[in-house]
Formats: sequence, C-alpha cells, structure tokens
Amino acid sequence: MASNVLRNLPSVNDLLETAPLRRLRENLSHNVVVGGVRTFLENVRRDVQDATSEMRMPEVGDLAERIAQWIIRQEESPLRPAVNATGILLHTGLGRAPLATEALDAIAAVAGGYATVELDVTTGARSHRRQAVEKLLQQLTGAEAALVVNNNAGATLLTLAALAAGKEVIVSRGQLIEIGGSYRLPEVMSASGARLREVGTTNKTRISDYASAINDSTGAILRVHTSNYIIAGFAEQPTLAEIVEAARPSQLPVIDDIGSGALIDFAQFGLTDEPIASESIRTGADVVLFSGDKLLGGPQCGIIVGRAALINKIEKHPLTRALRVDKVTLAALAATLRLYRDPEKAKVAIPLLSLLSTPAENLRNRAERLAPQMAAASAVVSHAEVVADHTYLGGGSVPTQQIPTVCIALTPAGRSVDDLATSLRAGRPCVLGRIQKDRLLLDLRSVLPSQDRMLVEAVQRLGEKAG
Repeated sequence: MASNVLRNLPSVNDLLETAPLRRLRENLSHNVVVGGVRTFLENVRRDVQDATSEMRMPEVGDLAERIAQWIIRQEESPLRPAVNATGILLHTGLGRAPLATEALDAIAAVAGGYATVELDVTTGARSHRRQAVEKLLQQLTGAEAALVVNNNAGATLLTLAALAAGKEVIVSRGQLIEIGGSYRLPEVMSASGARLREVGTTNKTRISDYASAINDSTGAILRVHTSNYIIAGFAEQPTLAEIVEAARPSQLPVIDDIGSGALIDFAQFGLTDEPIASESIRTGADVVLFSGDKLLGGPQCGIIVGRAALINKIEKHPLTRALRVDKVTLAALAATLRLYRDPEKAKVAIPLLSLLSTPAENLRNRAERLAPQMAAASAVVSHAEVVADHTYLGGGSVPTQQIPTVCIALTPAGRSVDDLATSLRAGRPCVLGRIQKDRLLLDLRSVLPSQDRMLVEAVQRLGEKAG
C-alpha cells in the first residue's frame, strides 16, 4: 500500500508549477520554496512508511496549497511583537522592560550605519566604548567610573574573576541565590575562579560572622540583594554600612550586587525595599552591580559602577571583551539614562515607570471602554467583565509585593478558556493574558495605552473567524 502512495507523489518540479507555489516563489526566494517542498515531501514519505493504515494522498492542487501554507508557517520568526496583558510588567518570556521612544530613536540613529563606538571624534584616536554611557552613570550614581556588559550575570562573573580569582569571597549563606534559568551564585563563583566562603546561617548572619571570616586568602566581600525571595521572621542581615566598615581595615573591596537596578526610589510606586545604586555608592560600596533591563527600564545589559581603580582593573580582564555590548545597546542605554536626569520626565517617558504610575482609576476607565467592544465578538466571548485584581512586577523583583490593577475578564463562548488563550496567543499580534477561574484576564496594568485598539481587534478577528 505504502509503495503505491509513494509512487503517486508528484515531483518537486510539478509542484513548483502549481498556482499556490508559483505565487509563493514571487514573495520568497526560489531556493526557500524548493527546499520547503523537498522537506515537506520527505516528511510525507516518512509518515507513509510509518503509517499503520492506508493513507490517502490529496490531489496535486490541494497538496500544493498545504505545502505553501506549511512553508509560510516555517518562515515565520518565533521572535515577534506581543501585547503583554498578563499583568507582569517585567515578564522574562516577553523581553522584560519595553524601551522608551527616545531609546528606539537612538537605536535607529546608529543601527543603520556606522557609529563612533570606539572613536574620539576630536582627536581621531581610538577610545573606550564605555565612554558612551560612563558620564551619565557617574552623574546618576555618584560613582567614579562605570562599565557595561551583556547582563548582570555577566557583570557578576566578570567582577569576581577580575577582583578575586584564586581568592575567597565572603557571602552570607542567606544570599546564595538562584534566579531564572538555573543561574546559581555558587556556580558563577566557581566559574570566575574565586572561592566561595559562606558565613552565617540561612536566616541569620551577623557582622561578626564576616569579621571572623576575613583572612589572608580573602579577596572580596559580596553582598547580594535577594530580589526574588525574602527570609522573614527570626532573621538578621548586617547593613551595607556595617559590611563596609568591617572590610576597611583589610582594604577589601565590597561588591554590592543589587540585582534589578533601581536609579530612583520605587516606594513612590508602592514597591519598597529595592536598593538604589546611588545609595550603595554613598554608603561606601566599592563596586555596585545591577541590570539595565529591569527596574531601570532600558535594554538588556549588566552595569558595573564604582571606584575608578577597580573598574579599570575589571575592564582589563580578558572576559570583558567576551561580555561587551554593541552600539545598539549602548545607544539605547544612553538615551534611557538621559531621561533619568529629569525624574518626572522619566516617569512619563520610560514605559515601565509610566505603567507603574498609572492610577487604577485610569485603568478602569480604559477597561470599561474596551469591554463592550470585546463582548460584541459574541461568537467567541459570552461575557466581558471589568474586574479589579492585583499583579506583580516580575523579573525576579519584589515577588511578594502586590500591585493593584484592573482587568477585562473574558468568558469564552463555544470553546474552552485554554482554547481562547491559545488562539489569541497565536494571532497577529500575539496577545497574552492569564487564566483565572475559567476566564481569560486581560490585565491592563501591563498594556500600553497605544495597544488598546490592538487588544480589541485581536478578539474581534477571532469572532469573525468563528462566525
């Protein structure tokens, strides 16, 4: 049976002359279509040989249409724009913080041509790429010098390798973090060549634990902000000021990894206990490490600020070249940092800060306007209700602190809530919400106002298909 089916398979050339694949060749390259046809036919042959019952081969025209649709799907990039209606503002799966318009303009200005990444335009001599952002970071943090690498994990690895390879680094046992993607601090420490020296217990570490651990083999003291968990109850950790004071007699560098990287006080948004880079510098930390794409609201990168002598030593380490950022990241970061020179302007221009500072009443007004338009897609939505709820910042930041929000709760019609969520996720644009009590919640806390119409149209398109 299988041999008969295989003998009836049309040739690649015959398929290429059909209308669906001729049209596709006009939009895609000839080689892409030919390769797609061959791969599809190979898959058919495999399916026929593995089949336990007789398979019926479609007519040539139908087969060509199937192949054309398959090639189109294969050509779609898995990386595409999305509307984040999950409520999680720093959603790791969705690229964390969206960029400000100023950052996008800066990217466009340098990405399409050449740029003075490592060139001093005054002298014509070679310069350092860190100069693109260093003055801004000095102004905003009070640090003597700054360096930018690919992400904060890279910043931690590089700093430990440059300042403490072959030596012990003292860390409180309660700060031996693991973050997303199985990033574990002890493993990063080992990869850097430094040796971990744990002090204290999981819930209690005293300054005396640090002091008694310092010896001739000590290379640095590392304090880590436990941004994605808290230890409550019978717990104790020394302050940064106490750690700095304990390190001074031995002239040990104190490295403060503050994680998410706030440049302003997030208490104004109802989120407390997030360390601020400038405060760490003022308190006496020698090196401060933080992310650029979380609370800062910029591009993915790791930022290292601190004493000039230590930053220069870090920059000279061979890993710096392996972890360095390109002109696009530098341009976006510089534009974002410029906004912070006027904090009130930053709260409007930087999307993360704007979303956080939007009053719940504003969200409710938007939801009440959008919900009836979604309910009109009665073929897929039986009810669209405005509900108050709460969400979280995400991205490993302040996981226990809730943010008030307003959602549009969609009750599906004629389908399951999982099917509704899947259909919206697969649409154009990709729309992601969260399922709660058999309803799909579209949380406006993480939706930019400019995307409101896109949300409505995504639901309406499903209704038109279902109708």
